[in-house]
Amino acid sequence: MPATPPSSDLILHRLTSSDCEIKLKAIREVKNQIIGNRTKKLSYIKLGAVPALAAALAQADADSASGSTLIVQSAAALGSFACGVDAGVRAVLDAGAFPHLIRLLSAADDKVVDAAARSLRMIYQSNLAPKYDFFKEQDMQFLLSLLKSGNENLTGLGASIVIHSCEKRDEQNMLCCAGALETLISLLDGSLSQRDSSLESLAAILKNNPEVVYKFVDLQNGRVLSSVIELTKDRYSRTRLLACLCLICVKNSSSCYLQDIGIKAKLIHILLELLDESGQVGDNASFAFSSLVAEKEDLQKLAFEANAIDKFNSHLQNCALHPKRLEGIFLALADLCSKLECCRSKFLSLQVLNILVDSLTHDDANVRTAACICLKSVSRSIKNLSAGYFMNERIIAPLVRLLSDLSTSVQVAALGAIGNIVIDFTPQKSTFMECGGVKELIQLTKSMDSSLRLNAVLALRNMVFLADKMCKEGIFKELTVSSVASLICDPEPSVQEQALALVCNFVDGCIDCVEYAFAEDGIILDAVARQLKKSSKIEIGIQGMYLLSNIASGNESHREAIMQLLFSKAENASHSFFYQFLQSNDSCLRTSAVWVIVNLTFPASPGVFGRVVKLRNVGIVSQIKKMVNDPCMDVKLRARQALGQIITFGDR
Repeated sequence: MPATPPSSDLILHRLTSSDCEIKLKAIREVKNQIIGNRTKKLSYIKLGAVPALAAALAQADADSASGSTLIVQSAAALGSFACGVDAGVRAVLDAGAFPHLIRLLSAADDKVVDAAARSLRMIYQSNLAPKYDFFKEQDMQFLLSLLKSGNENLTGLGASIVIHSCEKRDEQNMLCCAGALETLISLLDGSLSQRDSSLESLAAILKNNPEVVYKFVDLQNGRVLSSVIELTKDRYSRTRLLACLCLICVKNSSSCYLQDIGIKAKLIHILLELLDESGQVGDNASFAFSSLVAEKEDLQKLAFEANAIDKFNSHLQNCALHPKRLEGIFLALADLCSKLECCRSKFLSLQVLNILVDSLTHDDANVRTAACICLKSVSRSIKNLSAGYFMNERIIAPLVRLLSDLSTSVQVAALGAIGNIVIDFTPQKSTFMECGGVKELIQLTKSMDSSLRLNAVLALRNMVFLADKMCKEGIFKELTVSSVASLICDPEPSVQEQALALVCNFVDGCIDCVEYAFAEDGIILDAVARQLKKSSKIEIGIQGMYLLSNIASGNESHREAIMQLLFSKAENASHSFFYQFLQSNDSCLRTSAVWVIVNLTFPASPGVFGRVVKLRNVGIVSQIKKMVNDPCMDVKLRARQALGQIITFGDR
């Protein structure tokens, strides 16, 4: 007969027993059963074991031998519950164990101190752990005392607190000013554990902070930086990885550091080698690689020459990859393929796309997100989009399904990939529509989440780009005029900007397309006018001007509507938003505004003379004359084009 698990009443009775030996034996039994066993942890959490352990920890006398043993075992059990399981961390915190563990760091018994420190380090592996406020002197002094203690477990705990709590630049600066940088550097000469903790903490303090990086690089006349570079050759793989992460933080903070091509190539080769390592080192190597090459074309080229794509591809052939490793590889490939066509071509030639598409349906949401991000990067190729590599049902169908994913991150990433793919420089966009993509996009434009609205509108904008008349009609009808007007007046300026760009693409092309702006008594154009008059965001002004410019390229009634929108009042134009746009400090806004005048004064249009007279009367022509010598070449060319058209009707 199989053994039955202990009942809730029995285990809790033993854990709360007044007999110290019975309680100690029960604690050891629970601890031994949960180590490395997530299922058992969750089962015991449900039984209520964690509060009983926390009570045992709080009530035991650290100065007695039996109490000390009870504390060590209770702390170890609580740490095991917290290790790798957020539900365990939450249970330990909810049970009130955290302040007692902190208190025990000051105990006289070293075993108690070590046990409490180890348990707290397990808690600090989770994002749920309490954050320390480095602006409070008490918290800062406590942290520095841990780092300076000389006790390996205490210094490790201090490093864990830094890694977890140091997220903002002012926190990094505060730690630097308090001397944490020098204290952590001294640990580089300590044990393996202290060295690794020091490197990981240093990376947290240096990340995206040029000021702190400058101080770090200058320490001991550069000898500290040289020591970290030397640690990239260490025999231990985790040390090599952490040393690389520190150097990446230095490199990313300023272009003036670590410029030697040898160091760049060395970092790439080390990280590619670390991919072969098992466990966390191999899992994290691809994330470090991603951080190294992101937005850096020179490093992407070096990585390409180092056969990085082949290396990642060989790992992808392993069907049993851990989800985190799969996520990291896709993100690394995304950054590697973000700029260079040679990388994208290599990616496609190795048939990595098939593995990527299969991962769109992976059980892990982070993997699905990373796969979408990678697909977005690979599809940034005009050549491959024109060839229609991505507009097929095998890719489109799972992407469309991800638009209704339970994870918002997956939805946003899927929208990003779709936004690229639907640009599709071929007129054939029916595949996306047949898979229900347009309906899903339109539904997401109504989401309460602004990031989903923004990316859905952006995808629709790209879908309409260069689309034929039939495609535009289908999308416009599905979207509805009132929805477009609402998006133009969205609470989020970024959504407003993309909504204007969407309408700009709708009205681009034949004269019939311009009529979209005038549908249902012109409520879209009314919304455009309202936003342009009240918005202070330059990008909204630019998109609005290009939209009005497209409308002004239509027929006479369209041009007159724009004249009415811009100059409806008899007052001098210098008080209008349009005049302010022409005088803007932003050259792109000035250029887009002049384009409107170019299209309003097109010489072959029947009513151009009357419009030119109006433009003179309100002072616009005088402003255009001033712009023919604009410092921006685009503005200068457009202003001269407009003035050339205007003076054909006389220059008085």
